[in-house]
Amino acid sequence: MTINKFQGKTKEEAIEKAKAEFGENAVIMNVKEVKPKGLFGIFASSTYEVTAAIEEKENFSSNLSALASHTKSRENISLAADEEIAIPQPMRTPVREESMKMETVRPRSFPVISETSITDDEVDEKERAYASEKQFKERLDNLSELLEQKLAKNPQEDGFKSSSNSEEMNIVRMIYTTLLRNDVHEKYANQILDEVEKFIRPGNNVDMILPNIYQKLVLKFGQPKTIELSGKKPNIVFFIGPTGVGKTTTIAKIASKYKVEYNRKVAFITADTYRIAATEQLRVYADILDAPMSIVYSVDEINEAIEKYMDYDLIFVDTAGFSHKNEQQRSDMKKLLEGVNEEYRKEVYLVLSATTKYHDLMDIVDVYREISNYKLIFTKLDETSSYGNLLNIKLYADADLSYVTNGQNVPDDIEVFDTQKIVKQLLGGK
Repeated sequence: MTINKFQGKTKEEAIEKAKAEFGENAVIMNVKEVKPKGLFGIFASSTYEVTAAIEEKENFSSNLSALASHTKSRENISLAADEEIAIPQPMRTPVREESMKMETVRPRSFPVISETSITDDEVDEKERAYASEKQFKERLDNLSELLEQKLAKNPQEDGFKSSSNSEEMNIVRMIYTTLLRNDVHEKYANQILDEVEKFIRPGNNVDMILPNIYQKLVLKFGQPKTIELSGKKPNIVFFIGPTGVGKTTTIAKIASKYKVEYNRKVAFITADTYRIAATEQLRVYADILDAPMSIVYSVDEINEAIEKYMDYDLIFVDTAGFSHKNEQQRSDMKKLLEGVNEEYRKEVYLVLSATTKYHDLMDIVDVYREISNYKLIFTKLDETSSYGNLLNIKLYADADLSYVTNGQNVPDDIEVFDTQKIVKQLLGGK
């Protein structure tokens, strides 16, 4: 992984410098405003410093083989789990059957903490574990500053003290448990720790473990991709997804921001003719924004509607939500998207609820992957405290993240996916 810092007069200029050197796959890990110092600093403008990274492909050994040689001399540490973790096999759709054959979930070889049958002798141990976890969370509250300090100096010059294997394994076990508690799938939790375990060796400070896991998670989420306006008009943005995830409200939030904050001309098209309430809801938003709206009932009408708004910057298209098991509606959706003339610039966003179960989300993204390529929007973050599915589906679907919503208020309760904030929450921070 290559990490560097870039400065600019504005945040955008600093980010552009980072992308110019690292390419479009650069991950922005931190943005910091640098205020001028000294007596005359009040008359000078602030600059911005961006920390960016790009991950180099590496081959890492498995965690069992990597730890085996390191723990041979640690006879008092048992790396065997108390019991094997059995993962029940979910019902799979035909679309996912092939890909799932190659996936195996290997349980971590860490001691299992049982919450039952605790003897009096174990009370002190649990109290110590609680104290350790509290310290762990306190570290995360200031993780950005910790990461900056680590990146600002050469680790070889830190004079690392050798830490005991038991302390290292306790930190790793705690992080692994925290990820699982936040609904990160075992498969992805294993992958993350496999990549970090090369740092778990004599001579490495235990404080390096947490920043490295933080960095790996940031890189796995990647840079969010939002609506980009090209020079050619119009830009057609489709919103697809299951019933009840909040597509119409999400459209209103994004359209409001482009209309009010960026002074763009927006128009609406709805193909959701299954629910009268959905059409009326979108019409209310269109009236508030003083934007035109059209209703289409067939594939042939979509291009006619687009032609009416040729001088508009953005055309937001609301589509009917349907069960991913409904083949007829799935076929209709595919025809609608493929029916748009190729001369038009088209983007597709799959809207998902953060409260949906992981295996249901897998079925949904598989079905919609047959329909079109897409970027991901997660809604209802205010209705859950576990964000592991955001990472699970990002990695499973291999699709870019874009926006998240956290309430019903239009246009306030929406923001671009904040990678650093979500990673901190996955690791137990605030």
